[in-house]
Amino acid sequence: MAAMDKVVFLLDVDNTMFDNDRLIADLMRHLAQGFGSARRDSYQAILEQLRAELGYVDYLGAMQRFRLANMHDTKTLLMSAFLIDYPFADLIYPGVAAAVAHLRQWGRTVILSDGDVVFQPRKIQRSGLWQLVDGQVLIYVHKEQMLNDVARLYPARHYVMVDDKLSILSAMKNAWGTQLTTVFPRQGHYALDPGNIAAYPPADVTVEHFSDLLKQDFSALARSSAG
Repeated sequence: MAAMDKVVFLLDVDNTMFDNDRLIADLMRHLAQGFGSARRDSYQAILEQLRAELGYVDYLGAMQRFRLANMHDTKTLLMSAFLIDYPFADLIYPGVAAAVAHLRQWGRTVILSDGDVVFQPRKIQRSGLWQLVDGQVLIYVHKEQMLNDVARLYPARHYVMVDDKLSILSAMKNAWGTQLTTVFPRQGHYALDPGNIAAYPPADVTVEHFSDLLKQDFSALARSSAG
């Protein structure tokens, strides 16, 4: 059993510390240039279908399904190279490393992300985020349903969850109540969608960018969790 921390900061990846909207835009531009707009649209439709089925973005799974419909076109074998070789470190939001270091003065920092078992770990590793949290990385299909596992691996008196999706923050708040402080960075298309904002209660803390956490003082929270 791991020793109990006073505070554990749980950090989402996509559109929280990493500009995933830009990754998708770059991928779609690459597909249009290399394979034509019709093939791009076909892949994007499969990607959205898989997102609805799985609850996360499965880029490589979508490529596999796309290839099954285009078995005679050998060019499709080159589609995955763009994602595998992408310079992920270029998409880390400015100030992320400093903000994570700022949080660590009050508690452990742990990545808590949704995603598949192949591409999401590679993205986190190649971007440098894995090293930034000393390898303390959790990836689930539906992380909000895995809170018992999170608490077992990283027991704490209090948790802080930083995520761009109010739906995730709301589900976790319902489960953990006052043991959790929710932080909502208004980055990416989910966070800026008026429908998403209206559908869920506001987070405990709202910031415009992840780097704005440098202005947050969690010392009182750490003191109250000490006893």
